[in-house]
Amino acid sequence: MYHNSSQKKYWTFNKEANLENLRLEANQKFRAKALSLRKPGISESMFLDPHEEKVLFRHYEKRLLDFCTVFKPAMPKSVVGTACMYFRRFYLNNSLMEYHPRTIMLTCAYLSCKVDEFNVSSTQFVGNLQENPAAQERALEQILEYELLLIQQLNFHLVIHNPYRPLEGFLIDLKTRYPLLENPEMLRKSAEDFLNRAAMTDAGLLFSPSQIALTAVLNSAARAGLNMETYLTECMGLKDEKETLSKMYDAMRRITTLLKEYELPKSNDVNVCKQKLERIHTEFNSNTSLKRKHGYEDDDHVVKKPLVTEEEWTDEDLDLL
Repeated sequence: MYHNSSQKKYWTFNKEANLENLRLEANQKFRAKALSLRKPGISESMFLDPHEEKVLFRHYEKRLLDFCTVFKPAMPKSVVGTACMYFRRFYLNNSLMEYHPRTIMLTCAYLSCKVDEFNVSSTQFVGNLQENPAAQERALEQILEYELLLIQQLNFHLVIHNPYRPLEGFLIDLKTRYPLLENPEMLRKSAEDFLNRAAMTDAGLLFSPSQIALTAVLNSAARAGLNMETYLTECMGLKDEKETLSKMYDAMRRITTLLKEYELPKSNDVNVCKQKLERIHTEFNSNTSLKRKHGYEDDDHVVKKPLVTEEEWTDEDLDLL
């Protein structure tokens, strides 16, 4: 199904450089629009550079993962993976300076619950933020305001193929066709940890779910001191497919490198960047010529005025996660 999907056709890229170019373009596009307003006191120095955007993106992506991890009732792994992928896709073509990640991350989680048919009400959803009803209402108002915008920015490609299902397939295959491994279940915990870490990288935008899942299995085996080369050559029939095997190993090395190179930003760096981000959103948030209408972009539809402005809901509302 993946090979006939919108994910394969529109959201899988050949090189990491392609992704960085898209993010750079989104950053520059916002800068150009902001500077074109010629507002007093606005200069290049007040904007986030691409590195600072990456610092904040990783910070809020981690907060998204934390939110999903402690969610009640327990959120299925596929829903978490879908939310993370929505978040990454959205900020390929949009700047954090235009759409605040605090709101987008929760909108991604809310939409993923719907798409993956994880049945929770809107009240249940925001109830996971904290016990303050006023804060929950403010959060829900913004999530509903941004939901259609998020769908549009994802180009209505909402079905996400995560690597969790292929992982189950590989474990079943190992149990039935690879007797050299007595207990394939011993690989599960480490492999699932690998997939959770992979969700925090660009792996899902560069490789197929089955490639990521297979890398997770082989990485787990290597950590256990097991050599699984015969599984690839014999069970998967790649003994005489040297070119295919070489490409597979190359992909697995690239996936592993993405995980090794990933680092969470330091709190001091995050705080400095957040101060700049809040100033930018305070300066430009109400400017409709810079910020697209929630839900509609280029048509004449009238959108109701938000009941809650972004400044009224802050990161502190997430601190009880």
